[in-house]
Amino acid sequence: MTDETGRAPRRRADARRNESALLDAAAAVFVASGVEAPVRDIAAKAGVGVGTVYRHFPTRADLVVAVYRHQVEACAVAGEEALERADSPFEALRRWIDVFVDFLVTKHGLAGALQSDDPQFQVLHAYFLDRLLPVGTRLLEAGVAAGEVRDDVTAIELMRGVGGLCIGPADDRYDVRHTVGVFLDGMRAPAR
Repeated sequence: MTDETGRAPRRRADARRNESALLDAAAAVFVASGVEAPVRDIAAKAGVGVGTVYRHFPTRADLVVAVYRHQVEACAVAGEEALERADSPFEALRRWIDVFVDFLVTKHGLAGALQSDDPQFQVLHAYFLDRLLPVGTRLLEAGVAAGEVRDDVTAIELMRGVGGLCIGPADDRYDVRHTVGVFLDGMRAPAR
């Protein structure tokens, strides 16, 4: 549907908030129960009716894609906000990596669906890279310019390194955040 200018009408702020809450709830349910979790569980977590879920996302694939994109966008925004608000570029990088780890945990909850042959899922990896590599690059460049981060690490190496640390079966003996923290500490620039 378009308005008289040929553009899609802007959605109301409350509709955008409701959709965001629904996507956050779906992400949490997917992490806890997998992407095949009943829609009623997602609706209950979001505090909406099942019909609301289907009105926004007619198919499960639509919902999975929307959750993934929503999480990527939140991660991208978090990187920009961290650069603006953190006391140092290294602290901004650390804050962003915390959000990135949360995203990766959600992504692993979506992994089965994302590996399917559904054409909607095939463009998501490129979308992930297009949105998050520039954010990682800006954070690293700020850290290098401040003398806080080594200058021999690229954003793809950072993201793949953290991603590799987040993969694997659940194990109470493995604290991914601690391990990622050790990894980040290894990225600090040597003292001059």
